[in-house]
Amino acid sequence: METRSLIIEATAGLLAQSPSGDVSTRAVCEAAGVQQPVLYRLFGDKDGLLAATVDHVWDQYLAGKRAAEKSEDPLQDLRAGWDSHTAFALAHPNAYKLMFAPALRSVPEAAEEALRILREVLERLAAQGRLRVTPEVAANMVMTANTGVALALVTRPTLYPDPGLSVLVRDAIHQAILLEPRAGTTAGDVRAAAAATLLSSLDELTPQPFTSAESALLGQWLAQIPASGSSA
Repeated sequence: METRSLIIEATAGLLAQSPSGDVSTRAVCEAAGVQQPVLYRLFGDKDGLLAATVDHVWDQYLAGKRAAEKSEDPLQDLRAGWDSHTAFALAHPNAYKLMFAPALRSVPEAAEEALRILREVLERLAAQGRLRVTPEVAANMVMTANTGVALALVTRPTLYPDPGLSVLVRDAIHQAILLEPRAGTTAGDVRAAAAATLLSSLDELTPQPFTSAESALLGQWLAQIPASGSSA
């Protein structure tokens, strides 16, 4: 194992066992069998080491998400994603708390990837006309709520002793962002809802991947979909 990976593995092990959620660079170097100058050369400082370690631990969690097959129903994937997020927090409380610790100057890359994977699921729901808000807004709502309840469970377990709280918050957030299917809903209704969702996020597509003119033209096309759907 290369030295960098050896140090990260040692840090992850010590972090998981730490009652305080902190580790010392001295203990890490002893566990990895390296001198402190080596650690600082590779990671810059303790902050850089912890950020790399959090990415390593989270990468194991995200690897499962990357490899997971998409179900036919993106709502099922959305629910499973929330539940796996909470389960990860409970299994790795110290690494989870570090991910969102304001004192950690280096933002772990895993946070951005987790949000990107969530957006992909929500974009599938938007394409089916099942979102009340844009995928971007929905992703921020879901991630902040999921993070909030997970942090509550791992930082204040005596105050929030019931893990079932996560499911209650999950269902409340999903109800806020999702459109409930109604009896008599037609394919035209679904297309119209999907078009409305895309229309509401056109500004996010300018100047990339569309120019202002292209975005305006797309907006004109999308605006015609509800009308054509109602006349079908």
